[in-house]
Amino acid sequence: MSILIAEDDPHLRAGIVDLLSLEGFQCQVADDGAKALALFKAEKPEICVFDVMMPVMDGLTLCREVRRIDPLVPILLLSARGEEGDRVRGLEIGADDYVAKPFSARELVARIKAALRRTKVAGAPARNENGRLHMGDLVIDQKAMRAYRGEHRIDLTSREVAILAALYERRGQAVSRDELFDLCWGRDYMPNSRALDQYVSALRKKIELDPASPRIIRTVHGVGYRYDEDED
Repeated sequence: MSILIAEDDPHLRAGIVDLLSLEGFQCQVADDGAKALALFKAEKPEICVFDVMMPVMDGLTLCREVRRIDPLVPILLLSARGEEGDRVRGLEIGADDYVAKPFSARELVARIKAALRRTKVAGAPARNENGRLHMGDLVIDQKAMRAYRGEHRIDLTSREVAILAALYERRGQAVSRDELFDLCWGRDYMPNSRALDQYVSALRKKIELDPASPRIIRTVHGVGYRYDEDED
């Protein structure tokens, strides 16, 4: 399986390559965003890991450009800047996950494998009408990784589709944070409730008419989230 690694720190880049090579990945590397974008277009890797702070083209811009080319490929962002605003911005432009430096080898490998599993699940045929979920006035096309509100199209990441599908399958019931982590992040992911809340916040900004008063992803305080079909 091929992975594109864009990281300008040569020591960290070499360490990531050594780690992922041992895990069986075929690594393609770049030391700036522009080179990484060219490599992506030429090689079509199956997953990407981008540092946020890079010369020529930063990781956020690179993520946005790659997402325009391929809405499905999993993208993980690496950054020493762990502030909430930076993480949310990365998720909003299409990243599947955000790994704050310093990180352990085990954590990075676990998140990469979880992202790949989510992509396979989200791209698989759904157990409903042509892979489409109808959530209020929103139609989610799981196969195309997009949502539609009338003529308006919203591009989604694999994890965003997984979250919506999990809530739809359990419509009318509260889905706990732990359950969402298991379903959408993977059991080997190290759970962090703030990470889930930040991800849901970014997803609401994309799909809700009024993110401050959500109708699709409702908060169940102290538990998790719920979608109520009968209140659309």
